[in-house]
Amino acid sequence: VYVVGEIGIQEELDLIGVPHFGGPEDGGKQPDMGPGGALPHDSDVGAVIVGFDRNINYYKIQYAQLCINENPGCEFIATNTDAVTHLTDAQEWAGNGSMVGAIKGCTGQEPTVVGKPSPLMIDYLCSKLGLDKGRICMVGDRLDTDILFGTDNGLKSLLVLSGVTTEEKLLSQKNTITPDYYADSIVDFFVDENAKVEASA
Repeated sequence: VYVVGEIGIQEELDLIGVPHFGGPEDGGKQPDMGPGGALPHDSDVGAVIVGFDRNINYYKIQYAQLCINENPGCEFIATNTDAVTHLTDAQEWAGNGSMVGAIKGCTGQEPTVVGKPSPLMIDYLCSKLGLDKGRICMVGDRLDTDILFGTDNGLKSLLVLSGVTTEEKLLSQKNTITPDYYADSIVDFFVDENAKVEASA
């Protein structure tokens, strides 16, 4: 596996014994783009995993596209396609969707998304643990991943307004994703007085 991402992906691959390279180790690399320059790549790579990467660079993008475009059957896997993320409380930052978009743009391939809102995770958990989807509530702060994960997979959903989604955005006529409930914060469920939890229209 070639990793565009950070150490968390590598640790997960180590747990299941999947060999990998790339990730943080390729953070400072630059390909030779002089006359006749080429970037050699490993023809044995069978999958490229793209996750959030604070040190993404042209080397990683080029290496990933070579594996996907030139290695027969190489899988393009994305951990998620979040448009933005919260790295600091001062502003929104480009999310993993921007890294995935770079690889999509140069390969013309759609990734297999293994994180939210893909059903892979919930189907696996329900099968392994014998869970009933009708008794599960997905709680999250993103409409396009967390809440869509719930609505697309037969779960109840609760949006919390303590993250990337504002009440204004939730209630906007442009929004097409509707949670079953929403609340100011998950903290509301751990206080003595009644929480302000509202059903969506």
